[in-house]
Formats: sequence, C-alpha cells, structure tokens
Amino acid sequence: MIRILRTFAMASLLLCTAVSAVAQDNVVDEVIWVVGDEAILKSDVEQMRLEAQSMGQRLNGDPYCVLPEQLAIQKLFLQQAAIDSVEVTDNEVLQQVDMKVNYFIQQIGSKEKLEEYFGKTLSQIREQLFEVEKNDLTIREVRQSLVKDIKVTPAQVRRYVKDLPEDSIPFIPTQLEVQILVRRPNISPEEINRVKDELRGYTERINKGEAQFSTLALLHSEDRGSAQKGGELGFSLRTDWVPEFATAAFNLTDPKAVSKIIETEYGFHILQLIEKRGERVNVRHILLRPKVSDEELTNCLAQMDSIMDGVAKGEYTFDDAISFGSQDKDTRANYGIMVNKTDMRSDLYGTPKFEMKDLPPEVAKVVANMKVGELSRPFIMVDNSDKEVVAVVRLKSKVNGHRATMQEDYQALQNALIEKQSSEKIDQWIRDMQKKTYVHINDGWSNCEFQYPGWVKE
Repeated sequence: MIRILRTFAMASLLLCTAVSAVAQDNVVDEVIWVVGDEAILKSDVEQMRLEAQSMGQRLNGDPYCVLPEQLAIQKLFLQQAAIDSVEVTDNEVLQQVDMKVNYFIQQIGSKEKLEEYFGKTLSQIREQLFEVEKNDLTIREVRQSLVKDIKVTPAQVRRYVKDLPEDSIPFIPTQLEVQILVRRPNISPEEINRVKDELRGYTERINKGEAQFSTLALLHSEDRGSAQKGGELGFSLRTDWVPEFATAAFNLTDPKAVSKIIETEYGFHILQLIEKRGERVNVRHILLRPKVSDEELTNCLAQMDSIMDGVAKGEYTFDDAISFGSQDKDTRANYGIMVNKTDMRSDLYGTPKFEMKDLPPEVAKVVANMKVGELSRPFIMVDNSDKEVVAVVRLKSKVNGHRATMQEDYQALQNALIEKQSSEKIDQWIRDMQKKTYVHINDGWSNCEFQYPGWVKE
C-alpha cells in the first residue's frame, strides 16, 4: 500500500544459532576449513543446511561439499574487500536489515511470533542480520568492481549470436505497450465524513485508554499488510512514503499521541509514533478508504462511455482524451503510456514494455485478445492505490514471443553477452585466488567433486 521500498525476493534466513545447529548432531563444534586466515566451522555449514531445508531449497550435490565451498568463496570475496578497502555504509546495511525484518514479520504474522520462532529478541535478530547483510553488500561491491569495465561492441554481440546454437539463443517473451485512460468515481461527502468520524472514534478510544492503537489497527485498518502487525510499518526514510504521509510521520514526537487525520491517495489515516532513529522513523497507522457506491461506479462508467463516443466520432483523438480526461497522474502527462515498475531487476523496468504477467490483472485480461491500435470498452480495475477506477486501454504495440534477433532485441543480447563475460571473469578470478590463498580442509571434508577443484592442492 504505502510506497515502502521493499524487495520481495526470499531473503537469507541466517538466524539459526550455531548452538542449536550443532545440538542436532550432538557433536562438539569444529573448524573444518581454513581459507586465508578465516575459519569455517561445522556449525556454519549445518546452519546453512538447516536454512536451505526449511526453505525447501534443493542443493545440487552433497550439502557437506556444496555449502563449505560456498562459504569459502564468500571468504575470498571478503578478503579481497579488505585488501581493496571496500566498505559499505551502516545506512545501506540498516536499510537492508529493515526490509528483511519487515518482510519476516509480514510472513510470520507479528514481531512477537518472529521473536518466539527464533528464540531471540528483535534487537538480537537485527544485530545478527546486520553482519549477514553487511557481508552480502560487501561481496556485491567486490563482484561489481571486478566486472565494471566489461563492455561489448555490436560486432562482438553479432559474433556471440552467430556462434550460439539455435536453441541457446535467448527467448524473448511477448512484449506489449499499453495506453490507459483512467477515471475515478466520485465519492460523496457523506461517505468521506463517515470515514473521518470512524477514525475520530478510534482516536477517542485510544486517548481514553479504552483500546490500544495496535488492536484497532489489527481489527479495522484496510492496509492489511501492516494491519497484521498492529499497523506497524517498520523503520523507513522520508522518501519511502508519499509526501503527505511522510510529513505527518516525521512530525510526530509523542509516542502516546495520535496524529490528526491525514489524507493521501490511498485514503485517510491516523498515525502513532513508535520510535525515531536518526533519519528513520517507525510508525503504526490505521487506514480507511471511502467506499465507492454502485451508483457512483455506474455514473463513472457512463462518463467514460461519453468520452469514448467523442473519440469514435472523431471529435478528438484518444491521446487528446487522455490529456484532458485521464485522472491517472502517473500516465496522463505521457499520453497514457504505462511504465513497467514491476521488477527492478528486469531489463524492462522503467520502460513502456510489459510482459503479460507484469501487467495489472484486469488490464492483461482485456488486452490478451486485442489487436494493435484497438481500443477496449470501459472496464473496472483496481489501481496502484487499491482503489476502484474505470479504465479504457489501447494496445499500442505488441511483439510476439520469439528468439532474440539483432534487429529487435539488441539490448537483451548485449546484456546476455555481458552477463556471460562477467560470469567467466568471476570464475577465473576465483580460480586465480585459489592458487594464492592458503586453504586447509580437514580430513573427511575434502573428498568432494567441488565446482572449483583448486581447493585441494596436489
């Protein structure tokens, strides 16, 4: 709901204690590998094995071979970071920790359940995560520094494609560009007053000590993600939230007080301060959204029909209709062209191109059988603010799924070649580091088919 910057990839759960991991085998912990001047403990490996098992991850090989090697590679990167004085800031690390903790709480249900699950306080979990995230970010910096100078020319990309077997050429899924015109149903003053009165009632009950803010958030907040955590949003920067919400949150000073009612594009909120920490603040909130009546939705559909009749009669173009009639602030100024903000790791992120799976479900359903240039009929959808709106879309362009070609997909092929060369350079770097790094592996741990055989010196 609120624009908190989060990553929804499954994070590393390195929160199991070495003691509990070792206890499962009923053996005393021991050093099993030494890489440079860093030791790898049996408990480290057992910890990773249990983590992978709990997450349903399948390892490609014997875990007591695969996992120590993964840890050894991490040691090589961290040692290189020390040599090159690679550092990440505490602020960067804390941002990652906050995202991970918030994600864990969302998945498990509450802060208390998280603490119970791991047998640690939230502060202890954060401390352990801090070291994990610091190492991860440091390793990422080292990897990026090793491949930062890799560049490829069009001639190299052409040779790369020419030498690829047909079935190894990257497959580009169907991509579409979509224009959208959006109208928002009116909401009656009576409905807005009803929502505000309800929030005022919650504030009065909290101030009188009749109810806890977190309890009311759990029962009534329409931001269901935070409601499960008593309305708590986690430590966030000012830029993580929409301006109105951020201003209200950072102006809070008394943890016992409840803010005045705040209106944002998502609805109406009341807030309560939990804790301030430097440039971050943690608040809880209750969100209520005014309800759109069937009559207002019908009126909005009729209004959209009227606009589209003007397009059909040639009184103005669809682009014109978007410019004067669309109420979607994110697309109106760009002739309604939707921008892909689904996955920051995707080559399509920030572009007007979408794969079908990345479009809003209602839009994907409508455009699935449309021809390029065709306009849809008005339909109801839920927008980024989780509000019902009426929309019309036009399929601006469509490129069917195909094997990548230099003419249509040069960027994708260039990225594939850069990724290949980067992987090869990292692989060679690891092999070179093996030759000049002291490595000792205890008996019983070296009889493995390692990905990089150079761990065991002849």
